[in-house]
Amino acid sequence: MNDIDIARSIKKKKIIDIATDLGIDSELVERYGDYKAKIKFNDIMTGHTGKLILVTAINPTPLGEGKTTVSIGLLDGLRYMKKKAIGVLREPSLGPVFGYKGGATGGGFAQVVPMDDINLHFTGDMHAITTANNLISAAIYNHIYQGNELNINKDRILFKRCLDVNDRELRKGFNITAASEVMSVFCLSNDIHDLKKNLGNIMIAYDMNDKPVYVKDLDLEGSLTVILKDAINPNLVQTLENSPVLIHGGPFANISIGCNSIIATKLGMKLADYVVTEAGFGSDLGAEKFFDIKCRKAKIKPDCVVLVCTIKALKYNGGLEDYTKRNIEAVYKGLPNLNVHIENMLKFNSNLIVCLNKYETDSLEEIDIVRKCCECYNVPFVISDSYSKGGVGSVVLANEVLNVLEKKNEFRFLYSLDDSVEEKIEKICANIYHASKITYSKEALDKLNEIKRLDLEHLPVCISKTQYSITDDPKVLGYPTGHTMHIRDIEFYTGAGFIVVLMGTTLTMPGLPKKPNYEKIDIDDNLNIIGLS
Repeated sequence: MNDIDIARSIKKKKIIDIATDLGIDSELVERYGDYKAKIKFNDIMTGHTGKLILVTAINPTPLGEGKTTVSIGLLDGLRYMKKKAIGVLREPSLGPVFGYKGGATGGGFAQVVPMDDINLHFTGDMHAITTANNLISAAIYNHIYQGNELNINKDRILFKRCLDVNDRELRKGFNITAASEVMSVFCLSNDIHDLKKNLGNIMIAYDMNDKPVYVKDLDLEGSLTVILKDAINPNLVQTLENSPVLIHGGPFANISIGCNSIIATKLGMKLADYVVTEAGFGSDLGAEKFFDIKCRKAKIKPDCVVLVCTIKALKYNGGLEDYTKRNIEAVYKGLPNLNVHIENMLKFNSNLIVCLNKYETDSLEEIDIVRKCCECYNVPFVISDSYSKGGVGSVVLANEVLNVLEKKNEFRFLYSLDDSVEEKIEKICANIYHASKITYSKEALDKLNEIKRLDLEHLPVCISKTQYSITDDPKVLGYPTGHTMHIRDIEFYTGAGFIVVLMGTTLTMPGLPKKPNYEKIDIDDNLNIIGLS
């Protein structure tokens, strides 16, 4: 069976029962049908705080490595062991769903359901964020048309429209919704009042005297908050094994911050003893931003980090195109990519576990290579078979997580907010990307000067680059050193509270592949969706 057939074969619990099991009062549950709901979170955000487990990964192949599958499997494994646990994940974007990578609800017997709803329109959060974003653009140009009281310089408008699809023809004036600042504001706000303030602080343009113009100067933040007033409540769904999962916010990690909302994470920590969350793509992007941006803003820290790897990703990093063939040499060649992610994660967090997401094509000899590598670092190594076996296939991982959580955890940030923006970039490039040189375009150098003029040096840095390499070149695999990172531009996300550094050729509006997923997706005579994965 494929993923969607497996999802349909499992009996789901009513979402009100999932909420009741978590101790959520029914009056705080807004149902969207029988199997998904929004949770009015404000009355739940005090008291108990659970342990936070972050799941991240080595650099992925273009097909992904099952990080979400491992996260869901770990959650189900903890619940199988009678632990009070909850998952907190990102919402899928329609761009990858209809493009190349597909959905983001796990796979096999480690899925969140209803997977078709979640991967498509879900509860409408993506549309609300898109609408709020585009209202800002509409207001800017209406203000100019109606007399331009703010004296906005039409040639220096910074804000872009957005759309939740991959459309390369819109690259000049659009972001994909997952890359928009409104999405980042949504995910980095602590409540609706914080959301309103942060929306107002989005810098949209310069006036004719080179002074910044903000959303609040248009008296717009109130209307934007009204659009997002329902979306700001986290979404509650369940796994195939009826474990509770909050899904909320969906920024990309190769462009934006790559993690779910602060609100959902904190809500999860109030509802359960163990919270399993994830950061997008490889740890060089998602985990670094989770630590240095989200943890600072939310005043939280992970109690344990699970680093996911796969044999096929190691083979990909070793230069092998056919991942299914047994190839010891390719695994050895790709192993340095695991090394670099282990070393990087230990710079942030001492409680680290390496988890191999197992595929049927993995040989015992190939797995043993990875095991011995982890022994060299004195880092626990476990295998997860949640794709084939669900929670039972992750009990060993869950046990190891519980063991590691008993240890003292030494957590640290990579840089200080008192560092200059150049120093922050240098520390990320040297310590995480292992580069020896950084080049700045003229546009980027001008932006550095502007950062000083606008007094924005205290903000953290969000790198936008390829997910397939620790460098800014997707073709440079493994554990390269001594390379150069190329900064082509810098943007100011003053509402979200970080500086975006654009490296290499990564674009904020992706394109569709030659064989997009939308060619496989259809609806049959019984109105069942087919081809969705």
